[in-house]
Amino acid sequence: MFKDLFSLAGRTALVTGGSRGIGKMIAAGFMAQGAARVYITARKAAACEATAKELTAAYGGECIALPVDISALPGIETLAAEIKKREARLDILVNNAGAAWGADFDEFPESGWDKVMDLNLKTPFFLTKALAAPLRAAASRERPAKVINIASIDGIFVNPLETYSYAASKAGLIHLTRRMAVKLIRDHVVVTAIAPGPFKSDMNRAARDNEDEVATRVPSGRIGTDEDMAGAAIYLASRAGDYVVGATIAVDGGIVYANAGIKGSGWDS
Repeated sequence: MFKDLFSLAGRTALVTGGSRGIGKMIAAGFMAQGAARVYITARKAAACEATAKELTAAYGGECIALPVDISALPGIETLAAEIKKREARLDILVNNAGAAWGADFDEFPESGWDKVMDLNLKTPFFLTKALAAPLRAAASRERPAKVINIASIDGIFVNPLETYSYAASKAGLIHLTRRMAVKLIRDHVVVTAIAPGPFKSDMNRAARDNEDEVATRVPSGRIGTDEDMAGAAIYLASRAGDYVVGATIAVDGGIVYANAGIKGSGWDS
């Protein structure tokens, strides 16, 4: 009954923003669990190709680089067309590509709003829409297809940093996850989200460059590891997560839900 509960053997996945950071962690996790092909996309072709070669060499299966800028509709359509040209069925889509922008409230620019909202909120919707046909083709009641949106704990609680468009986009993505889940579950496509806390990445430079200091503000006493992020994504992508529909899982060491009453947590100062 419980054999291969977390296996991804034979499945095909696309991870956007997969050349580094959280996207790379997830792509590596999928390959470690037997995914046949994992496509990764990023704006920078060299980095995308390098990661694809690294992961292909490290695991069974194949990691394939598709460098495309998906911050606007033409790029989204280009990526979707490339996937559909190569694959009739897509088992897993991870909408991970994202951007952040920080600025004082009185100085916050429209460019910083539009760039972040487009990539973090608009792109996941329109890419999922563009890939609906291969997702539906892969889906059945016995083995649903999966869409996993990468949100953030900043969409759940108020981070003291002035990242207005980032927080709004991630809160919007969490609710969009619920709304898409209601629609797509009818086609046996399960939509969920992960809300990461601090992980080492170019976007989260504090966790990357000041790990020990950031860890003091996490109830678990550490920042997230590759295994923490990959584990959550594998759970949602595999048979183990088939009955989890529309939910957002916080993978944050307890910042959001275990912080109450912890003296000196620092997240509200």
